[in-house]
Formats: sequence, C-alpha cells, structure tokens
Amino acid sequence: MTEVVETYPVARVGSGHPRIDEVFGGGLPANSVTVLAGLPGSGKTLLAQQYVFANATEHSPAVYLTTVSEPLDKVIRYGQELTFFDIDLVNSAVFYADAGAVLSADGLPGFLKTVTGLLAAHTPGVLVIDSFKALRSYATDEGEFRRFLNDLSSRLAAQPVTSLWLGEYTDAEIGESAEFAVADAIIRLGTNVMAERRMRVLTVLKLRGSGFLSGQHAYRLSNRGLDLFPRLADGGAETPYQLDGHRVSTGIPNLDDLVGGGYHPGGSALVAGPPGVGKTIAALHFLRAGTERGERGLFAAMQENPVQLARTAAGFGWTLRPGEVDVVHHVPVDLYVDEWMYEILDRVQRDGIRRLVIDSLGDLQNAAPDTRRFQEMFYSFVQRCSRLGVTVLMTLEVPDLFGPARLSDNGVTHLSDNVVLLQYLRGDSRIKKAITILKARASRHDLSVREYSITDTGITLGDAFGAEQDLR
Repeated sequence: MTEVVETYPVARVGSGHPRIDEVFGGGLPANSVTVLAGLPGSGKTLLAQQYVFANATEHSPAVYLTTVSEPLDKVIRYGQELTFFDIDLVNSAVFYADAGAVLSADGLPGFLKTVTGLLAAHTPGVLVIDSFKALRSYATDEGEFRRFLNDLSSRLAAQPVTSLWLGEYTDAEIGESAEFAVADAIIRLGTNVMAERRMRVLTVLKLRGSGFLSGQHAYRLSNRGLDLFPRLADGGAETPYQLDGHRVSTGIPNLDDLVGGGYHPGGSALVAGPPGVGKTIAALHFLRAGTERGERGLFAAMQENPVQLARTAAGFGWTLRPGEVDVVHHVPVDLYVDEWMYEILDRVQRDGIRRLVIDSLGDLQNAAPDTRRFQEMFYSFVQRCSRLGVTVLMTLEVPDLFGPARLSDNGVTHLSDNVVLLQYLRGDSRIKKAITILKARASRHDLSVREYSITDTGITLGDAFGAEQDLR
C-alpha cells in the first residue's frame, strides 16, 4: 500500500513589493535564512529595510542588528529618507541594535549571546544581520566559524523567525563560503555593464523548497526602495482568450483595403522606413482613427517629446487630447527596457488603452542587453498586449534611404503581424515616396508598390507605380 504524504503550502514573507514577491515564488519562505549578497551600494540594506517595515508589528516585531561594517546611526539616518520608513514603529515594532562593541570585546561568543538576548526579548518575526560577512574576521580559523554558524542556526531554528544575512560577497565567495551552505535562499544583487551603460540586476541563486523566476531581473533604487522588474519571458497564453472580431483601421484612407480590411485587433504592426519618410505621421493616423471609435490610445515616444509631438500633430489639424491619446516620453540614454515595458503595461491596464504606438523600436533595442534578450522581451510584451486586447503599432528606422536591403537585425519582423515599408524612390527630377505591404498575417493583401504623398491632411495614397519606375 502506498503511503500518502500530506503536504502543506509554504508560508511566505512578503516584501511589500508585488513584483519582488513574484520573483521569489510568492515571497521568501518563512522561518528561513536568506543571504543577500552584493558589493557595496547594490541595495542590500535598502531591500532588508523593505522587509522590516513590510512585516513588523507589535506582536511580531522586526530586529535590525548591525555589526561593524554598517554603522547603526547611518542605517537609521538614511532609513528615515525612505518613503516606507515609519518612525512610529521604531522601538515598538522595529528595533535597531548594534553588536559592534560586543564583537570587539567578546568576539563571536558575545555576538551569539547578543542574538539570543534579542530573540528572547522581542520574539521577532524578522531578524536582519548587517553585515554578516564581517563576522568572519572574528573567527580564528574556518573551524571556529563553522561551529559559530552551527550554533547560530540552531538558535534561529528554535523559534519562528525569518533571517536576512547581508554581506559584500563576491561571486567566488558565494561558491566557497560556509554560510551559503546554511542559507535556505541566496539572492545576488549586481551590475551588468553594457558599453557605457550600467544596469542593476537581481538573481536568485537558491531558494530551497520553492519555485522562483530564473534569470536576471533589472531593478532600480530610490527612496521608495528597490523597484524590481521581473524578466519578461512568457511562454504564451496559459488560457484561451477572446479578441474583438472587427478590424482595426490604420487611419490612412485606402490603406485598410491594402492590408485586408485593417489590422487584426490585439495584433502588431511594424511601420519601417528611412528618416523623414512619415513613420510618425502614420502612427498618429492610427491613433486618431482610434479616437473616432472611442478607443483610447497611448503614444510611447522616444524620438520626440510631448511638445514636439503635439506640434507635429497640429501641423495636420490634429489635437492630442489627454484621455483620448496620452503621450509618455522616455529619453533613451538611461533606459531599462524591462522597466519601460512594465510601465507601459501598467498604463495600458490602468487606463484601458486599446491602441499603442512605440516610436521607435530601434531605441528600445539599443537599450537592451543583447539581441537575443530583446527578442525574448519583445515577444513577451506583444503577447501580453494581445491578451489585453491592445493593438500595437511600432516604428523602425532603417539606414538605407533608397532600396532597403533589409529591415533590421533584431528579429522582430517575424513577430509582427503586419509589416508596412515606407521608402524613397528616385524620380526624373524629384524624390518620390512609396508604400509597400510586405506582410499581413492571416490576410490577403495588395502586393503593389504605391506612391503616396504627405499633405496638409496627412498621408494620401496614390496609384501603383508602373513597370518603368526603378524600385531600387
């Protein structure tokens, strides 16, 4: 007879930040030991403070114990600048203590006695030791430090307390130091360098008895704490979802007919072309058509700021009214693609956006860690927009003024449902503009190369070019 073993869900300790908890599989396992490892300035103390104030109550307080690397007065002084720091909880639900003098006088035995006293006095639900790595210097040899670890772990296991051990550990030390074998969870905070850019990343190296989101997750530090952006890597829709059956108008007269009646709702369209060919104007046409149907739009700009964009629209007699078409502008200099995508998705859900413009895709790609990661993120982003019923139009600048040989090397064209190419052609005495529908997924579309012009009312399509026109 097979014995049935009853299982129970693992209790979790939250951070007060839903996206951090998402990465940790719902939160850190309760009554566990977690090591927060990272070089100075990586945000270890900031993250630990978030856990302290997210969980501390008078019945289950939190204790923050400093050693010799992180002065207590500095922790409290800088802590008060944090938005979540609640001075009313200090000495009632949050207790700060310093073990520096005890360590100097009595070493590790004195530190153990201090921890035991704090556990007995406060029965905390959360205990932070900052810095844990500094304790190593008080052991005469590795054997003494291991015995200290065993004694400390036994005392912590004797009551329900979640411990956070902070330390300035290198990658080599994470693989060799004994405290990492004791830890139930290991969280590394680090920095990736990409050319002249630096991006902070959090990685879960170990989370005993729990699932978690793998990979590197970008984060930023501010007075609000550590803001984490879980790695976008969707495997597709978990459950079926319904999309509206009507076609989404391009907003350009006669262009809908060329793409099979318009774009599919929840789909994506790529408008590519060289500088000045009218990509942004085509995007504004798309959003304007949405306002006529009562569909709220969002213009995510990186090329033009809101003032410049409003001036462009006004040149065609259009007004970008907030609530109809919202504009969000990001400077691509210090752009985290993960952060950008979460901000846009939050806005889409909060404001009921139905049409989204990204201008331009090249700026996003330049801010991504590498091409493969960009493809992964972009696929996930488009999939989430589709499940939300949002139709996405993206612009992409190509370097060739005449006869583009290829659109890009970023691999996103195969993820786009529609690809519209705007290009310049050489005429007898003037430059002509041409539009071609290169792709319209699940639709029959016009394959001709047509002339178009930009007038006071926007883009106007003309006839197809004859055989005499050089299309190169």
